[in-house]
Amino acid sequence: MLSLSFSPLVPLSVIYGLAALVAIAVVVAVLARGTVAIVRALALALLLAGLANPAIVQENREKAKDIAVVVVDRSGSQQLGDRRAQTDAAASALEQRLAQLPDIETRIVDVPDGAGDEGTRLFTALGRALADVPAERVAGAIMVTDGVVHDIPANADQMGFKAPLHALITGRPDERDRRVALIEAPRFGIVGRDQILRVQASERGGNGRMRLTVRRDGQVLLTREILADAPLSIPVRIEHGGPNIVEVEVDAMPGELTTANNRQVVTIEGVRDKLRVLLVSGEPHPGERTWRNLLKSDANVDLVHFTILRPPEKQDGTPINELSLIAFPTRALFQQRIKDFDLIIFDRYANQSVLPSMYYDNIVQFVQDGGALLVAAGPEFASSASLARTSLGAVLPATPDGRIVERPFRADVTAAGSRHPVTRELPGGDSEPPSWGEWLRLLGSNVRGGAVVMAGAEERPLLVLNREGKGRVALLLSDHVWLWARGFENGGPHVDLLRRLAHWMMKEPELEEEALRASARGTTISVERQTMADQPPPVRLFAPGGEERELVMRPGAPGLFTSSATVSELGLYRLTSGDLTAFVSVGPENPRELADVFSDTGRLEPITRETGGSARRIAPNGSGMDIPRVLTVSSGSRFSGGDWIGLKPSDSAIVRGVTVVPLGLGFAGLALLAGVVLAAWLVEGQRRRRS
Repeated sequence: MLSLSFSPLVPLSVIYGLAALVAIAVVVAVLARGTVAIVRALALALLLAGLANPAIVQENREKAKDIAVVVVDRSGSQQLGDRRAQTDAAASALEQRLAQLPDIETRIVDVPDGAGDEGTRLFTALGRALADVPAERVAGAIMVTDGVVHDIPANADQMGFKAPLHALITGRPDERDRRVALIEAPRFGIVGRDQILRVQASERGGNGRMRLTVRRDGQVLLTREILADAPLSIPVRIEHGGPNIVEVEVDAMPGELTTANNRQVVTIEGVRDKLRVLLVSGEPHPGERTWRNLLKSDANVDLVHFTILRPPEKQDGTPINELSLIAFPTRALFQQRIKDFDLIIFDRYANQSVLPSMYYDNIVQFVQDGGALLVAAGPEFASSASLARTSLGAVLPATPDGRIVERPFRADVTAAGSRHPVTRELPGGDSEPPSWGEWLRLLGSNVRGGAVVMAGAEERPLLVLNREGKGRVALLLSDHVWLWARGFENGGPHVDLLRRLAHWMMKEPELEEEALRASARGTTISVERQTMADQPPPVRLFAPGGEERELVMRPGAPGLFTSSATVSELGLYRLTSGDLTAFVSVGPENPRELADVFSDTGRLEPITRETGGSARRIAPNGSGMDIPRVLTVSSGSRFSGGDWIGLKPSDSAIVRGVTVVPLGLGFAGLALLAGVVLAAWLVEGQRRRRS
């Protein structure tokens, strides 16, 4: 390719100024001297041309291939139904057909789910694929997708190139699906109170009615028939502190795309307003202040403490009107307000006729209904006034054998206790014997239920934990825990032990002896199984799409088994082990990718039409596939037809070499200029001789 270029020896402004002066001089010369001045004008023109330094440029050009990009959607919604097979077939066919176009270079880009909850970002991937390509070399783009795209630009100008965009839509026009969405879901709730969930279910291709099931921690709370697209308010009672897993699910519809969006799970963190504790001390003793100080030091504890200073049977002749003791409000505490408490502690309390038998019956019912009872026993537990001889004995995990062991011993964690969260890894318990101080008294007992987590002298039970009905009971068979608090023989972990004990009785999830927990980091799910058994029941992992696998649990600390699993699918995973259920969300809890899973040409049709392209289904009739031909269209604004889609070629080329031939330099230019000047001199001299 030949062209003329200029490389001025002086600034262009100087050349323009000289050209104006030459033009004026030539006009004046022609008017004064006639046509003979044309030769002088030619000399001046050659001088100007020399200053402009003209040159002939010859470029060696090679036709450059235009770029066509095939963007393949590999997001989560593309795994539904037969969309994956349609996508693979379309991508393979396009690659083969584009390879037959000699002047087209094909780039194929696979696009997975976006990070976090970004959804499907095909246009972002398209921009990255063309970042190193000049806009004029882009022949077009073809997207293979279900139409569920979350970064569609407002107009074609934002794409950065002027070429057709085509969309080949997977899926079928008669798809069916059902989903449930959380409209309003609280993240925190007060224990013992209701929280309101607002949900709405929708469907396509159904009859507008469906069955809704609500579960809390795996237990069914509600089942009812509901109408599609009708918001529903559901009260959920927060039963315990920590995570309360609430699951809302609608039944599956035959032939629906996926059941992954039929279930929504929300974790409501249970928060205790105040832990209401009733502490009843049967008599003043050194350990009484230990309990009081521990409970009063916790800002979340609302403590009511009574000490029996004068039992009814005590007769010392003191007139009643001279006594300043506060009467024990037994009726208010154990009949009228007993349900207001979370935990009742009897500290060295003996049955001294202070509480009528019906009040013990109320305490038993309190435990059966979900309350907690802790008995810290002293010598009275082995006497005829023992609480075990009242109706309260029905819920106590051990009965006294009448023996009181009064000699130094070190409390020790049993095999069961090493697995129980209350006593596992107590500070100082990792040595043999434990590096904590001795106790001096132990009550003999016969255990009839529960777990012995600590033992004392002669390996007799020291701390027994048990469940009764919906409640929990703990029996501490010594009144010498205060020796640890006083630092006797370096003391011991009384704060850790008693605080864990109280929190276990309050059903804190972290202290459950049977628990299944799961967490996710990226695409890795970590699982922890807490159990009192030597081996846990099998742990099964259920993917959002329904796939199931059993995890291999590895032993860690006593009573703890762990495992991990790497997954590829985003969404809500369910784990089961025995009668325990746990949920974990990989990616966002309610991903955009599953908010609307129907394939659709409508989302991409406006922008494809604006570029001259088209959006069409691969399987327009619901069966078979119709993948269009790919052609190049050099002119026009329409790049699609009934069975074809078009790309727009360009005239782009790559310059392989350049040859430059100067026209105004060297001896040839100087000789030409000298010749013209000589000719002008001869012509003008001859004219003067004639005149």
